[in-house]
Order: sequence, then structure tokens, then C-alpha cells
Amino acid sequence: MSEKKVWFITGTSTGIGRELAETALEKGYRVVATARKPEVLKDLAEKYPETVLTVKLDVTDKKNVTEAINQAVEKFGGIDVVVNNAGYGLLGAVEEPSDEQIRAQFETNLFGVINVVRESLPTLRSQKSGHIINVSSGLGFFAFPSYGYYSATKFAVQGLSEALAQETAHLGIKVTIAEPGGTRTAFLAKGVVAPENALPEDYPSTTKLAEMFNERQGKEFSDPRRIAEVLIEVVESENPPLHLPLGEDSYNGIQTHLDKIKQEIAERREQSLSTGYKTATA
Repeated sequence: MSEKKVWFITGTSTGIGRELAETALEKGYRVVATARKPEVLKDLAEKYPETVLTVKLDVTDKKNVTEAINQAVEKFGGIDVVVNNAGYGLLGAVEEPSDEQIRAQFETNLFGVINVVRESLPTLRSQKSGHIINVSSGLGFFAFPSYGYYSATKFAVQGLSEALAQETAHLGIKVTIAEPGGTRTAFLAKGVVAPENALPEDYPSTTKLAEMFNERQGKEFSDPRRIAEVLIEVVESENPPLHLPLGEDSYNGIQTHLDKIKQEIAERREQSLSTGYKTATA
């Protein structure tokens, strides 16, 4: 492979994924840009015919994932960076979304990540190198009421990634969990699904959160272009982080939540330690 890395990015039709694909291509990297509707990537294919491969990819379809990985390796000879970015949000208190909505949320946000990671690992292992970036969220550390299923998928991505990082370090594979906060994309406008069984009298938090998302649309803290640049900087750094909060809201929210947890468990230290067996004495 040439000196410039090959990036395999999911969810490049809009938002962070699109900005990352464009930024990487502008910097001379080779990019496998994937989307469920690859026709939306036509402009990238025309502008960068030698360095981009556009591929149809539904991350919930394991066979499709395998085909996409194979196409990437066939085109560029390998993959250096895998970015799991595809995902969306599901609004609603725990009781409100339908079973189908809940399962679909996990299929994309969690099992989609699992599918791409598992299918790309044989290539990365054979190279003894690679970098996996799993896009979680500040909400992978703390949760909002009426957005619990989204957080549940992102909490799961966090745990999976922490284990993966330890499993693959000796193989030369690095792992970073990107944890963006509010980002100025179309996510809040188009990437959040409403619950099918809304109960507004019992769960006013759903209406309040929807209103908050509405108000914040277009005013989010982070610039997706800058996020793309930071991700590239991290990949090129000697010691990339496992956890990477992105945005003032994410950074401060995670810090506040960690402080709260530390205080909470410290207050219950005696109870926590009291559950062990008493040591027998003579």
C-alpha cells in the first residue's frame, strides 16, 4: 500500500461521515465512502476518481458488509482506518417506542458497528496494523430522559470498544471512541425518529426533548469539518486516545457526570465493601 492511508467510513451521505470523507480526500487519503444510497456520493466519485471508492452499504446486512470490505481490499489492497459512523436517534421514554423501533435502533447503532468491526478485523489482523474509530456520543456516558434507547446503544459501543482495544493492542490495532456532542449537521432535523406510542401526559420529557432539539437545530456547538480534522490528527498521532470527547458540551457533560458518579459511590463506600465474606479469625 502507498503511504497515504485507506479510510473505510460508514454513513458518508451526510453529517460527520460526509465531512470526514471529503476532508480525507482533500488531504490525499484514499477513501471507501459508503452509504445505503451510493448515488448521493456521485460528486465525490467524479471529483476523486483515483482515490475514492463509493460503495452501497447497509450496516445491518452482514453479507453486504462483507461485500463492502472485500471491495475495499480489492480496490486499495487493504484498509488502514475503519470509521463506524452510521447511526440515528430514537426519541421516546422507555415505554413509548414500539418493539420494532427499539430493535431497529440497536440493529443500526450497535449491531451495525459489530458487523463492520468483525468483518474488518481479519484484514487488520493480517496487516498487523489498523485503527478502528467507533463513533459513540457524549450520550454514551450520560443519558437524557426520553432518549434512553439511543444512549443504551452508545453505552454498549463504549463497552465493546474498551474491550476491543485491549484485545487487539498486541496485534497493532488501535481503537478510539469518538464522543461528539451537538454537531451542526442535519442530525437533529432528519436523524431522530419519533416514538410510535407517545404518551405525552405521562412522559412530558419526550415533548420537552423534541422542543429542545428543535431549538438547537443549527446552533449546535461543534463544526463537523473540525471534527473531521481532529479525527485525522488523532489517527496520525503516535499515541491516539481511547476516549475522545468532541465539543465543549460533550467534554463538560462527561466531566460533570464522572464527578457525580465518583461522589455517589464514595458516599456508599462502606456499604459497597461490606458485601464481602468476613475473614475467619482464630
